[in-house]
Amino acid sequence: MPKTANKPNNKSNKKPSHRFVINCKLPLEDNVIVLSDFESFLKNRIKVEGKTGNLAGAVTVAKDKDTLVVSASIPFSKRYVKYLTKKYLKKQDLREFLKVVATSKNVYEIRYLTVADDGAEDDE
Repeated sequence: MPKTANKPNNKSNKKPSHRFVINCKLPLEDNVIVLSDFESFLKNRIKVEGKTGNLAGAVTVAKDKDTLVVSASIPFSKRYVKYLTKKYLKKQDLREFLKVVATSKNVYEIRYLTVADDGAEDDE
């Protein structure tokens, strides 16, 4: 007979906690986006149990000096945070100039797009 251990299942007792950071330093320095506007956009658009604006303590959005921190005590996707960030940039007509890049496991950064100059101005 195989031995079965009577260990408590720690995974079922533990609530998932997710913490995602959106670094907005570069656009904030150039006054391209407003952090409080971005924070309110996320609070209004995040869906919990299929309803927008239903954060109910399960999800918190807080702003630091130049970052936004999204903390969730429910299953929450990093991809969803990126989706909402891109949606905000599109709403502000900034998608052509800014991009959202993952810099580490739980950190996104908003950067400027680099435009390559193809040598259109030849002085020869």
